[in-house]
Amino acid sequence: MHTEVGPVDTVDDELRAQLLACWADVSNAGGSVGFVPPVTEEGVAPYLDAVIERVHRGRELLAVLRVDGRLAGFAVLSLSVSPLRRHWATVLRVQVRPELQGRGLGRVLMTGLHDIARTRGLEFLHLTVRGGTGLEAFYADIGYREFGRMPGAIRVAPGDDRDELHLTCRL
Repeated sequence: MHTEVGPVDTVDDELRAQLLACWADVSNAGGSVGFVPPVTEEGVAPYLDAVIERVHRGRELLAVLRVDGRLAGFAVLSLSVSPLRRHWATVLRVQVRPELQGRGLGRVLMTGLHDIARTRGLEFLHLTVRGGTGLEAFYADIGYREFGRMPGAIRVAPGDDRDELHLTCRL
């Protein structure tokens, strides 16, 4: 299995379709990437299109994971506009296609994302995770530390509020 993670500055129609299918599939498999299942590609499309617009404007960077040449996942780096925070970025929407999960590809994606961030001169990354998923253990294994949480910030269903955990990593 050959893996590679690379930055994408421009998203064409073919890549957009692959990203859209990935995001919907990950969401419907229970991934905490901004939605609660069930979702449709039509429901996810406006959010993906907003990401693509920010990528094209240089506000965000898309890191794409490929396995044997095929899209296997992606993550977004949201870059700071503040001159005081240009050494920081926020990691968003980290996801690996459901049928490929459990093979260490999340670690491959994050390692590649860190490499991309370093080449862009970034020194710190920030991300949030939904409480109750156990994702904080995954991120702790790759160097992230919790620095705060917002109790009940995420409502996944009536009566099911989750904490939002804030994590940071020094590259």
